[in-house]
Amino acid sequence: MSSDMSRCQSCRVESGCFMAYERPNFMGNQFFLRREEYSDYMHMGMSDSVLSCRMIPQHRGSFRMRVYEKENFRGQMHEMMEDCESFQDHYRMANCESTQVMEGHWLMYEQPHFRGRMIYVRPGEYRNLR
Repeated sequence: MSSDMSRCQSCRVESGCFMAYERPNFMGNQFFLRREEYSDYMHMGMSDSVLSCRMIPQHRGSFRMRVYEKENFRGQMHEMMEDCESFQDHYRMANCESTQVMEGHWLMYEQPHFRGRMIYVRPGEYRNLR
């Protein structure tokens, strides 16, 4: 987005959902945006601008992914088909460091109970979530 505008500090989402990124090429901190007006990114915990953005397609169907305790799909593995508030509490996993998304689009959070920074994953393999 940097070639189109020098700085993007606010936006309005009129329909759909998007993931905004602090750096070009979908890198850096991510922020989930849904239908709403975002008048100041600083209040959302972002830096002073958004430099790339990705539309999250609507998914009609089942959701399925495998989460692994260690990177490169090693360690304890669990298959998920619905939201999970805490890997530690529900699966007795210390960490989740890699995942394989088979169906659906997911938001994974840094802390239990959907708090902290998030990561958007779509169908594919993620060998290292760091």
